[in-house]
Amino acid sequence: MDEDLCQTLSRACDDCHLAGGCCFEARPPLSQKRIDILMENGVSADAIEFVGYKRLRLRQDGFCVLFRDGKCSIHDIKPETCVAGPFTFDIKGDMLQIFLKRESICPMVRFLRANRKAYDALFETSVEKIMDLIRSVPEEEMAQILQIDEPQTDLVAEIRLED
Repeated sequence: MDEDLCQTLSRACDDCHLAGGCCFEARPPLSQKRIDILMENGVSADAIEFVGYKRLRLRQDGFCVLFRDGKCSIHDIKPETCVAGPFTFDIKGDMLQIFLKRESICPMVRFLRANRKAYDALFETSVEKIMDLIRSVPEEEMAQILQIDEPQTDLVAEIRLED
């Protein structure tokens, strides 16, 4: 994704009226590679927990432990599902299903629907990051991740998974 588009999407997040709503109750799954990146960049091991899968902890107020001053403190190295933003996923058999959250969950969806270039670029990046996560998380952890309910989403694509 080009830098200008990345900055535009970041501004859309900054303008969100949900005040970090996507970071509330967020427990993004972490691959070992992402954990290594986080720790190399000063994130404490205490920020990570294992409850069926490796994930970021929540603070007592329900926000991600890395949510500070109204935004992500690790924006440039955030987990794959955080990069994917309003796109989320499920796996049914050999199909990767990509869903888009509804605007009530993520106001960025309005911007994406109005800007095809932004939608396509974020979709492409999201699929790439989701595939990276799927390839790198142990199967038993992925089974736990796939049990997470993602309400208020719409199926936007199905992609055959390669063996």
